[in-house]
Amino acid sequence: MYVILDIETTGGKYNEEGVTEIAIHKFDGHKVVDQFISLVNPEKEIQPFVVNLTGINNNMLRTAPKFYEVAKRIVEITEDAVIVAHNAQFDYRILRTEFRRLGFNFERKTLCTVELAKQLLPDAESYSLGKLVRSLGIPVSDRHRANGDALATLQLFKLLLSKDLDKTIFKSVLRTETQGELSPRQLDMVDELPSETGVYYMHNKDGDIILLGKSSNIKKRVNQYFTNNSPKARRIQKETKRVSYEKTGNELAALLKENAELLRNRPKYNNHYKKRLFSHGIYQSNNQNGYIALAAEIINPKKKAVATFNSLQGAENFLHSLREEFQLCNKINGLSQAKMHCSHFENNSCLGGCINQEPVEAYNARVIQAIDKYSFSKKSVLIMDKGREIGERCGIEIKDGVFKGLGYFNLNHQINNIHILESIITPMEGNENTTHIISSYLRKKKVLKIIELNQ
Repeated sequence: MYVILDIETTGGKYNEEGVTEIAIHKFDGHKVVDQFISLVNPEKEIQPFVVNLTGINNNMLRTAPKFYEVAKRIVEITEDAVIVAHNAQFDYRILRTEFRRLGFNFERKTLCTVELAKQLLPDAESYSLGKLVRSLGIPVSDRHRANGDALATLQLFKLLLSKDLDKTIFKSVLRTETQGELSPRQLDMVDELPSETGVYYMHNKDGDIILLGKSSNIKKRVNQYFTNNSPKARRIQKETKRVSYEKTGNELAALLKENAELLRNRPKYNNHYKKRLFSHGIYQSNNQNGYIALAAEIINPKKKAVATFNSLQGAENFLHSLREEFQLCNKINGLSQAKMHCSHFENNSCLGGCINQEPVEAYNARVIQAIDKYSFSKKSVLIMDKGREIGERCGIEIKDGVFKGLGYFNLNHQINNIHILESIITPMEGNENTTHIISSYLRKKKVLKIIELNQ
């Protein structure tokens, strides 16, 4: 659990500042579950430059609660949570100073989004909150007010979590926690999982991922591991000390994240992972009469496949569907073993591959159209699908035919600017497996939209 926090102060000498405003959003890694926002009477004058910066003046604070009146609420909302702030050292110091004045020792774990951004966004021009969030297309209002800055930090932290493919944020938190046997809360961890699409991670006592996978129902899938009696499942149950998850909003994003993170993390119980996810492909050639032939064959690393499949039957079924959609010839494509004519010749539904009754150029134009529809070779597009919440979309970027990564966008803001798009996309390795995952998915299922990207 995290608490995203921002504090405004009076300014002044070090450790003599007073709190004028505080905003706290309790965040479970997926949604805000509690919040506390309040002006605070610092019982001292605000420095003039601070008034100009924040707009908060002494008159506004005369009737506001004093710090001791909000202290209990701050303790409660931050209990068992990690404080996340932009320049966390400052906010945490201010809080500890205020509590020391009350005779209370306030201690919490902290994460600083400045330091995290430097690790996960190394090419950013500036790490000041205002410039950083604007460069990422994150909307910010009420800048230099506690709640405005806290909400901007929350959106930034969500982005950093999505870019943290190695789960260093989660590990850094988990390793500082008390180790030991499962707590009552951990025994109920399945109940805390969502029945939604995403990727789940099973961690051992050191925070290392021992198993991960994608599912359209995370809760159901993890529950199956915990109720299975196989020897492997029992070992997983014994070693698992925590389950985390990442909602993706759609199955294609889950498949791509699963593929990328299996390669990165190599969990000990995912030993079934294949180096190549496909066994057969469809290859293009020209027959003796000049017609473009599409043939289903076992994978040949020396040739570039038009499309890839998990079986010969799957590849041949796809060729049959192309015949129906684009009026292609089974004889040309090797699906008919007839010596003279294909089965469609007898009922006059053959398009001429058998007897060359259609001009080569006209037939080949349809083949090229079919290849273009089901191949991303040399294309630059953004595949848009459902996001993790209302008002959000998931974008999967393909550049020059190669998968580049994915990210999440606010419908009303972030997708308008190509530079913002590039900064928000989390880079992921594109290879023959990611091409297979994307192409296979799009052959079977629909996405919301495919947008061509201007170079």
